[in-house]
Amino acid sequence: MVTQGAILNIPIYATTQNAARLGPVCSELCLPSSAFQSDKTAFSMFIPSLKSALEAVSTSPYQIAIVGIETHICVTQTALDLMAEGHKVYVLADGVSSCNQGEIGVALRRLAAEGAVVTTSEGWLYECMGDASIAEFKAIAGLVKEMKDSTKDAVQTLCKM
Repeated sequence: MVTQGAILNIPIYATTQNAARLGPVCSELCLPSSAFQSDKTAFSMFIPSLKSALEAVSTSPYQIAIVGIETHICVTQTALDLMAEGHKVYVLADGVSSCNQGEIGVALRRLAAEGAVVTTSEGWLYECMGDASIAEFKAIAGLVKEMKDSTKDAVQTLCKM
C-alpha cells in the first residue's frame, strides 16, 4: 500500500505504540521520508499530533484508510475515534492483523456495524482511482497483478468476518 499510495499521491501517516518498549515501525514497510510518524501511548492513532497534521493538509471530514496490527485494539479505537468526529473510515481487511487471529473477524464485524467501510486493499485502490482512464491506472494495475498471489493469501488468511 505504501507504493500504491505514492503513485496516487495519498499521504501516509504512521504511529508506533510506545516505541521505546515495543520498537519502531518495521523497516520492511519502507515508509517514505514524507510520511508523518509519531509515537504514542494511547491505543488510538487519532492523537493530537496526527489531528494537527491532517488539518494542515486537508479540510475535514477526511476519508482515511487504516491498516495496522492489533485490529481489535489500535485499529478499532482509531476507527471509532475518527468516525466519532465525522470522518469516513475504510479498514483494509487484508492489511490488518492481530496476535490472536480470532480477534480480527470480531473487530471487523464490529467496525462494519459501527459504520466503517471494511474492504480489501485492491477494492479500495480501484475505488480511489474511479476510472481506468487516469494516468496512474497502468502503474496501479501492474502492481495489483504483480502482488496478486500475496494479496490472495492475505485475503484468505485475514479477511474472515
